[in-house]
Amino acid sequence: MSRASSHALKHPPVKAPSKPAGAPSDFPELSVAIEGARRRGRGAQSNVSGRYEAEARVAFDDGWQSLDDLPPFKTIVAQDTSRKVITRNESPDIGFDRSINPYRGCEHGCVYCFARPTHAFLGLSPGLDFESRLFVKPDAPALLEKELAVTGYEPRMIAIGTNTDPYQPIERDRKIMRGILEVLERAGHPVGIVTKSALVARDADILARMAKRNLAKVAISVTTLDPGLARTMEPRAPTPARRLEALKRLSDAGVPTTVMVAPVIPALNDAEIERILDAGAHAGAKEASYVLLRLPLEVRDLFREWLLANYPDRYRHVFTLIRDMRGGRDYDSQWGTRMKGTGPMAWMIGRRFEIACEKLGLNKRRSKLTTDHFVRPKGGGQQLSLF
Repeated sequence: MSRASSHALKHPPVKAPSKPAGAPSDFPELSVAIEGARRRGRGAQSNVSGRYEAEARVAFDDGWQSLDDLPPFKTIVAQDTSRKVITRNESPDIGFDRSINPYRGCEHGCVYCFARPTHAFLGLSPGLDFESRLFVKPDAPALLEKELAVTGYEPRMIAIGTNTDPYQPIERDRKIMRGILEVLERAGHPVGIVTKSALVARDADILARMAKRNLAKVAISVTTLDPGLARTMEPRAPTPARRLEALKRLSDAGVPTTVMVAPVIPALNDAEIERILDAGAHAGAKEASYVLLRLPLEVRDLFREWLLANYPDRYRHVFTLIRDMRGGRDYDSQWGTRMKGTGPMAWMIGRRFEIACEKLGLNKRRSKLTTDHFVRPKGGGQQLSLF
C-alpha cells in the first residue's frame, strides 16, 4: 500500500481533521481540503471529483505524514481537438447567440467562477483541476475562418470571454486570442470581449482599428479595489489597478469600454459598487454592468470552502443575504433573475448601481456593433470561381 494513498470512495469522509474558527460542524466537504502549500497561488481549497464520476478519489495521510511528499499543483496544458470553435446558445437573458472559448479551464483561479462546473464534462474536478488542468485550441483561428466562410453563415456579434477568460496567463505566449482577432478583423466581423486581464491591452492596435468600424467593444471586470481581497479571491488575475490601466488604455485608443462589477458578493464587496464605477468612469469607460454572485452546482461548495477558510466570521451573514436574494436557496437559475436576484436586498443593489451610473454619466449611450462590413473569407469548402 502506498504511503500516500488515494482511495475510491462513494462518499468522502464526514469528519474534517481541522476547521477554521467559527466554521459550522456539518460540512463534510471540508475534510477534502488540500494542504495549503500544495495549492499556493490557487483559488479553490479542494479538488473533489466531478459530478459525473462514479468514484470520489480523496488523498489522505495514512499516519506517515506522507502527504508532505506530494508535489504542488502545477499548471498542465493539453490540446483541445474540437473541430468547431463557435459555440451556439439559446439563453433568453443574455445578449448574444454565439461565442468562442479559446481555452478550457482558467488559471486565474477565481473561486466564484460559474464556469468551473464545465470541467466535470471532461472527467476533471471543478476545483483545483479547473485552474491547473488547461486545454488550448491552437487551431481556433483557422477553424474560425473556415466556419465564417461557410455558405449561409449569418454574421452576428461573437462574444469571447463569457465562459473562461481569453486573456488568462497562457495567452501571453500562445497568442490564440490575437489570432482570432486577426481573422475577425479581416472578415469585418463584430466581437464583444469580456475579461479581467490587463493583457487585453496588448491587442489595442487591432481592437482600435476594429472599433473605428464599430466592430469591437471590451468589458473589463473589476470585482474589488482591495488588492488583498483580489489576491485571495482571484489569485492569478491582474491586480485591480492594472485592470483599470487597461481600461484607460483601450478607452484612449477609441475602443468602447464597459466596467463590470462582477460578481457582486453581499457583505464582501457590495460596499465597493460606487467606488468601482467611479474608478471605471475616470478610466474612460462609458458603460457599466453588474452581475450578482452565482453559485451553480459545484461552485456553491467551492465558494463555501473558500469563505470558511478566509472569512469564517462572515460566512453566515454572506449566505443569509445570498439566500434572501435567491428565494431562500443558495442559487436560482431561473431565466431573467439569475443575474440580478430578487427581493429587497437585490433591489437595493440594483438601485445603488443605477444611481451611481446616473451620477457618473454611465450608460447614457450604448455602443452598437455592425455587421455591415462582413466579407466572407475565401476557402472553407467553397468552390472557387474559374474567372
